[in-house]
Amino acid sequence: MIRVVFEPGIIQGRFIGEAEIAQVRGLLSEHAGWSRRRLSVHLAMLWEWRSASGQLKDMAARTLLLKLESRGLIELPTRRQASPNRRSRKLSSEPERLGELFPEQANAEVHVALPELQPLCIEEISQKKHAGKLAIFSRLLERHHYLSHHGTVGENMQYLVSGGGGEPLACVLFGSAAWQCRARDGHIGWDAATRARGLSYVTNNTRFLILPWVRVPHLASHVLGRIARRLSADWQAKYGHPIHLLETFVDTSRFAGTCYRAANWRMVGATTGRTRQNKTMIPQAPPKAVWLYPLHENFRESLCAS
Repeated sequence: MIRVVFEPGIIQGRFIGEAEIAQVRGLLSEHAGWSRRRLSVHLAMLWEWRSASGQLKDMAARTLLLKLESRGLIELPTRRQASPNRRSRKLSSEPERLGELFPEQANAEVHVALPELQPLCIEEISQKKHAGKLAIFSRLLERHHYLSHHGTVGENMQYLVSGGGGEPLACVLFGSAAWQCRARDGHIGWDAATRARGLSYVTNNTRFLILPWVRVPHLASHVLGRIARRLSADWQAKYGHPIHLLETFVDTSRFAGTCYRAANWRMVGATTGRTRQNKTMIPQAPPKAVWLYPLHENFRESLCAS
Protein backbone atom coordinates (compact mmCIF):
# COMPACT_ATOMS: atom_id res chain seq x y z
CA MET A 1 0.00 0.00 0.00
CA ILE A 2 1.31 3.43 -0.96
CA ARG A 3 1.58 5.69 2.08
CA VAL A 4 0.30 9.21 1.59
CA VAL A 5 1.09 12.40 3.45
CA PHE A 6 -1.19 12.74 6.44
CA GLU A 7 -2.20 16.03 8.03
CA PRO A 8 -3.59 15.69 11.57
CA GLY A 9 -7.09 17.07 12.00
CA ILE A 10 -10.72 16.36 12.84
CA ILE A 11 -12.25 13.32 11.15
CA GLN A 12 -15.73 12.05 12.07
CA GLY A 13 -15.81 14.49 14.98
CA ARG A 14 -12.54 13.28 16.56
CA PHE A 15 -8.99 14.59 16.43
CA ILE A 16 -6.91 12.11 14.46
CA GLY A 17 -3.13 12.47 14.60
CA GLU A 18 -0.16 10.26 13.87
CA ALA A 19 -0.64 8.37 17.15
CA GLU A 20 -4.24 7.49 16.29
CA ILE A 21 -3.29 6.41 12.76
CA ALA A 22 -0.53 4.20 14.17
CA GLN A 23 -3.02 2.68 16.62
CA VAL A 24 -5.49 1.89 13.84
CA ARG A 25 -2.75 0.37 11.67
CA GLY A 26 -1.58 -1.72 14.59
CA LEU A 27 -5.13 -2.96 15.17
CA LEU A 28 -5.46 -3.97 11.51
CA SER A 29 -2.09 -5.72 11.56
CA GLU A 30 -2.72 -7.64 14.79
CA HIS A 31 -6.21 -8.78 13.76
CA ALA A 32 -5.95 -9.32 10.02
CA GLY A 33 -8.69 -11.95 10.10
CA TRP A 34 -11.31 -9.77 11.76
CA SER A 35 -14.34 -8.43 9.93
CA ARG A 36 -14.88 -4.70 9.44
CA ARG A 37 -17.68 -4.79 11.97
CA ARG A 38 -15.54 -6.43 14.65
CA LEU A 39 -12.73 -3.96 14.01
CA SER A 40 -15.03 -0.95 14.32
CA VAL A 41 -16.59 -2.23 17.57
CA HIS A 42 -13.14 -2.94 19.03
CA LEU A 43 -11.84 0.49 18.01
CA ALA A 44 -14.84 2.24 19.59
CA MET A 45 -14.27 0.27 22.80
CA LEU A 46 -10.53 0.97 22.70
CA TRP A 47 -11.16 4.70 22.43
CA GLU A 48 -14.18 4.66 24.77
CA TRP A 49 -16.08 6.29 21.93
CA ARG A 50 -19.63 6.60 23.22
CA SER A 51 -22.62 8.88 22.87
CA ALA A 52 -23.88 11.01 25.75
CA SER A 53 -26.28 8.19 26.62
CA GLY A 54 -23.38 5.72 26.85
CA GLN A 55 -24.13 3.93 23.58
CA LEU A 56 -21.01 2.60 21.85
CA LYS A 57 -20.40 4.58 18.63
CA ASP A 58 -19.24 1.63 16.54
CA MET A 59 -20.93 2.95 13.40
CA ALA A 60 -19.03 6.22 13.77
CA ALA A 61 -15.86 4.16 14.13
CA ARG A 62 -16.79 2.23 10.97
CA THR A 63 -17.28 5.47 9.05
CA LEU A 64 -13.94 6.75 10.34
CA LEU A 65 -12.19 3.62 9.09
CA LEU A 66 -13.82 4.00 5.67
CA LYS A 67 -12.69 7.64 5.49
CA LEU A 68 -9.13 6.70 6.42
CA GLU A 69 -9.15 4.03 3.72
CA SER A 70 -10.54 6.46 1.12
CA ARG A 71 -7.59 8.77 1.87
CA GLY A 72 -5.11 5.95 1.37
CA LEU A 73 -4.05 5.86 5.01
CA ILE A 74 -5.11 2.29 5.79
CA GLU A 75 -6.34 -0.80 3.98
CA LEU A 76 -9.41 -2.54 5.37
CA PRO A 77 -10.20 -6.23 4.99
CA THR A 78 -12.54 -7.22 2.16
CA ARG A 79 -16.20 -6.59 2.92
CA ARG A 80 -17.81 -9.90 3.92
CA GLN A 81 -21.48 -9.08 3.37
CA ALA A 82 -23.79 -6.34 2.22
CA SER A 83 -24.37 -3.59 4.76
CA PRO A 84 -27.56 -3.76 6.87
CA ASN A 85 -28.90 -0.67 5.10
CA ARG A 86 -28.50 -2.35 1.71
CA ARG A 87 -30.20 -5.48 2.97
CA SER A 88 -33.12 -3.50 4.37
CA ARG A 89 -33.54 -1.64 1.09
CA LYS A 90 -33.62 -4.95 -0.77
CA LEU A 91 -36.25 -6.31 1.59
CA SER A 92 -38.30 -3.14 1.38
CA SER A 93 -38.55 -3.43 -2.40
CA GLU A 94 -40.96 -6.43 -2.04
CA PRO A 95 -43.66 -4.75 -3.50
CA GLU A 96 -43.69 -1.61 -4.09
CA ARG A 97 -45.05 -2.21 -0.62
CA LEU A 98 -47.02 0.99 -0.54
CA GLY A 99 -49.59 -0.57 -2.86
CA GLU A 100 -50.01 -3.51 -0.50
CA LEU A 101 -50.22 -1.48 2.70
CA PHE A 102 -52.28 1.45 1.44
CA PRO A 103 -54.24 0.21 -1.59
CA GLU A 104 -56.65 3.16 -1.69
CA GLN A 105 -54.10 5.90 -1.11
CA ALA A 106 -50.85 4.78 -2.76
CA ASN A 107 -49.92 7.23 -5.50
CA ALA A 108 -53.43 8.73 -5.43
CA GLU A 109 -53.52 12.52 -5.62
CA VAL A 110 -53.93 14.14 -2.19
CA HIS A 111 -55.13 17.67 -2.87
CA VAL A 112 -57.08 18.97 0.12
CA ALA A 113 -56.87 21.74 2.69
CA LEU A 114 -54.59 21.06 5.67
CA PRO A 115 -57.46 20.84 8.24
CA GLU A 116 -58.96 17.98 6.24
CA LEU A 117 -55.84 15.86 6.91
CA GLN A 118 -55.99 16.29 10.66
CA PRO A 119 -55.15 14.66 12.90
CA LEU A 120 -51.75 14.09 11.33
CA CYS A 121 -49.55 11.35 12.77
CA ILE A 122 -45.88 12.37 13.03
CA GLU A 123 -43.99 9.34 14.27
CA GLU A 124 -40.28 8.97 15.03
CA ILE A 125 -39.42 5.57 13.57
CA SER A 126 -35.65 5.11 13.87
CA GLN A 127 -35.95 2.44 16.58
CA LYS A 128 -35.84 -1.25 15.61
CA LYS A 129 -39.43 -1.79 16.72
CA HIS A 130 -40.51 0.30 13.71
CA ALA A 131 -38.60 -1.78 11.14
CA GLY A 132 -41.53 -2.03 8.74
CA LYS A 133 -42.24 1.69 8.71
CA LEU A 134 -38.53 2.44 8.52
CA ALA A 135 -38.27 0.31 5.39
CA ILE A 136 -41.12 2.29 3.83
CA PHE A 137 -39.49 5.57 4.89
CA SER A 138 -36.15 4.57 3.32
CA ARG A 139 -37.83 3.38 0.15
CA LEU A 140 -39.80 6.60 -0.27
CA LEU A 141 -36.70 8.76 0.13
CA GLU A 142 -34.67 6.51 -2.16
CA ARG A 143 -37.25 6.74 -4.93
CA HIS A 144 -38.64 10.24 -4.62
CA HIS A 145 -36.06 12.56 -3.05
CA TYR A 146 -33.80 14.26 -5.57
CA LEU A 147 -30.72 13.29 -3.50
CA SER A 148 -32.04 9.72 -3.00
CA HIS A 149 -31.17 8.00 0.29
CA HIS A 150 -28.51 5.47 1.21
CA GLY A 151 -29.01 4.92 4.91
CA THR A 152 -27.92 6.86 7.98
CA VAL A 153 -24.76 7.00 10.07
CA GLY A 154 -24.47 8.46 13.54
CA GLU A 155 -27.17 10.10 15.64
CA ASN A 156 -30.38 10.72 13.71
CA MET A 157 -34.15 11.11 13.92
CA GLN A 158 -36.48 9.82 11.21
CA TYR A 159 -40.05 11.07 11.12
CA LEU A 160 -42.78 9.50 9.00
CA VAL A 161 -45.80 11.76 8.55
CA SER A 162 -49.10 10.01 7.85
CA GLY A 163 -52.71 11.03 7.32
CA GLY A 164 -55.74 9.89 9.27
CA GLY A 165 -55.98 6.68 7.26
CA GLY A 166 -52.32 5.80 7.88
CA GLU A 167 -51.27 6.80 4.37
CA PRO A 168 -47.73 8.28 4.19
CA LEU A 169 -47.53 11.97 3.29
CA ALA A 170 -43.98 13.06 4.10
CA CYS A 171 -40.56 11.92 5.34
CA VAL A 172 -38.25 14.08 7.45
CA LEU A 173 -34.70 13.08 8.39
CA PHE A 174 -32.40 14.84 10.84
CA GLY A 175 -28.76 13.75 11.16
CA SER A 176 -25.26 14.99 11.89
CA ALA A 177 -24.58 18.70 11.49
CA ALA A 178 -22.05 19.92 8.95
CA TRP A 179 -18.55 19.93 10.45
CA GLN A 180 -17.80 23.40 9.11
CA CYS A 181 -20.08 26.11 7.74
CA ARG A 182 -18.84 29.69 7.74
CA ALA A 183 -22.30 31.28 7.71
CA ARG A 184 -23.58 29.11 10.56
CA ASP A 185 -20.43 29.33 12.65
CA GLY A 186 -20.33 33.11 12.30
CA HIS A 187 -23.99 33.38 13.29
CA ILE A 188 -23.35 31.34 16.43
CA GLY A 189 -20.00 32.97 17.23
CA TRP A 190 -18.01 29.73 17.21
CA ASP A 191 -14.28 29.25 16.90
CA ALA A 192 -12.95 25.82 15.90
CA ALA A 193 -12.43 24.55 19.45
CA THR A 194 -15.87 25.64 20.65
CA ARG A 195 -17.48 24.15 17.55
CA ALA A 196 -15.81 20.80 18.19
CA ARG A 197 -17.34 20.73 21.69
CA GLY A 198 -20.80 21.93 20.70
CA LEU A 199 -21.50 20.36 17.32
CA SER A 200 -23.40 17.37 18.72
CA TYR A 201 -26.05 19.85 19.95
CA VAL A 202 -26.83 20.87 16.36
CA THR A 203 -28.68 18.66 13.89
CA ASN A 204 -29.08 18.95 10.12
CA ASN A 205 -32.37 18.43 8.32
CA THR A 206 -30.68 16.35 5.64
CA ARG A 207 -33.85 15.14 3.90
CA PHE A 208 -37.35 16.63 3.71
CA LEU A 209 -39.77 15.02 1.30
CA ILE A 210 -43.42 15.82 0.73
CA LEU A 211 -44.49 12.92 -1.48
CA PRO A 212 -44.98 14.05 -5.09
CA TRP A 213 -48.67 13.12 -5.18
CA VAL A 214 -49.39 15.15 -2.00
CA ARG A 215 -50.38 18.74 -2.75
CA VAL A 216 -51.57 20.29 0.49
CA PRO A 217 -50.96 24.02 1.05
CA HIS A 218 -48.96 24.80 4.22
CA LEU A 219 -48.32 21.13 5.00
CA ALA A 220 -44.52 21.45 4.81
CA SER A 221 -44.23 24.40 7.21
CA HIS A 222 -46.79 22.79 9.56
CA VAL A 223 -44.73 19.58 9.71
CA LEU A 224 -41.50 21.53 10.31
CA GLY A 225 -43.12 23.43 13.15
CA ARG A 226 -44.49 20.36 14.86
CA ILE A 227 -41.22 18.45 14.63
CA ALA A 228 -39.24 21.44 15.92
CA ARG A 229 -41.39 21.47 19.08
CA ARG A 230 -40.61 17.85 19.93
CA LEU A 231 -37.20 17.13 18.40
CA SER A 232 -34.98 18.07 21.34
CA ALA A 233 -37.01 15.93 23.73
CA ASP A 234 -36.88 13.03 21.27
CA TRP A 235 -33.12 13.43 21.01
CA GLN A 236 -32.74 13.57 24.78
CA ALA A 237 -34.74 10.37 25.18
CA LYS A 238 -32.75 8.50 22.53
CA TYR A 239 -29.22 9.86 22.94
CA GLY A 240 -29.09 11.46 26.38
CA HIS A 241 -28.53 15.07 25.32
CA PRO A 242 -30.67 17.89 23.91
CA ILE A 243 -30.53 19.80 20.64
CA HIS A 244 -30.21 23.60 20.63
CA LEU A 245 -30.15 24.47 16.92
CA LEU A 246 -31.50 23.06 13.65
CA GLU A 247 -29.80 23.66 10.30
CA THR A 248 -30.46 22.81 6.69
CA PHE A 249 -28.92 23.60 3.31
CA VAL A 250 -31.26 24.46 0.45
CA ASP A 251 -30.19 24.10 -3.18
CA THR A 252 -31.40 27.44 -4.54
CA SER A 253 -31.24 26.18 -8.12
CA ARG A 254 -34.17 23.90 -7.19
CA PHE A 255 -35.97 25.45 -4.22
CA ALA A 256 -36.70 28.87 -2.73
CA GLY A 257 -36.83 27.68 0.89
CA THR A 258 -40.41 28.92 1.19
CA CYS A 259 -41.52 26.31 3.73
CA TYR A 260 -38.53 27.06 5.99
CA ARG A 261 -39.29 30.78 5.87
CA ALA A 262 -42.94 30.08 6.68
CA ALA A 263 -41.85 27.93 9.64
CA ASN A 264 -39.75 30.85 10.98
CA TRP A 265 -36.35 29.47 10.02
CA ARG A 266 -33.77 32.16 9.18
CA MET A 267 -31.46 32.23 6.17
CA VAL A 268 -28.02 33.36 7.38
CA GLY A 269 -25.89 33.01 4.27
CA ALA A 270 -24.73 30.51 1.68
CA THR A 271 -22.18 27.73 1.36
CA THR A 272 -19.14 28.09 -0.91
CA GLY A 273 -19.94 25.04 -3.03
CA ARG A 274 -16.94 23.12 -1.70
CA THR A 275 -17.80 19.58 -0.61
CA ARG A 276 -16.55 17.98 2.61
CA GLN A 277 -13.85 15.98 0.85
CA ASN A 278 -12.79 18.84 -1.45
CA LYS A 279 -9.25 19.96 -0.58
CA THR A 280 -9.06 22.62 -3.31
CA MET A 281 -10.58 26.09 -3.52
CA ILE A 282 -12.62 25.12 -6.58
CA PRO A 283 -16.39 24.68 -5.98
CA GLN A 284 -17.58 21.14 -6.74
CA ALA A 285 -21.28 21.52 -5.91
CA PRO A 286 -23.91 24.25 -6.27
CA PRO A 287 -23.82 26.79 -3.41
CA LYS A 288 -26.70 26.30 -0.99
CA ALA A 289 -28.62 28.68 1.23
CA VAL A 290 -27.97 28.10 4.94
CA TRP A 291 -31.14 28.11 7.07
CA LEU A 292 -31.14 27.92 10.88
CA TYR A 293 -33.82 27.44 13.53
CA PRO A 294 -32.87 27.94 17.21
CA LEU A 295 -34.89 25.88 19.66
CA HIS A 296 -34.64 28.45 22.46
CA GLU A 297 -33.56 32.07 22.95
CA ASN A 298 -30.25 31.27 24.65
CA PHE A 299 -29.05 28.83 21.98
CA ARG A 300 -25.76 30.71 21.46
CA GLU A 301 -24.85 30.59 25.15
CA SER A 302 -25.75 26.87 25.27
CA LEU A 303 -23.71 26.02 22.19
CA CYS A 304 -20.68 28.03 23.27
CA ALA A 305 -20.76 26.60 26.80
CA SER A 306 -21.16 22.95 25.73
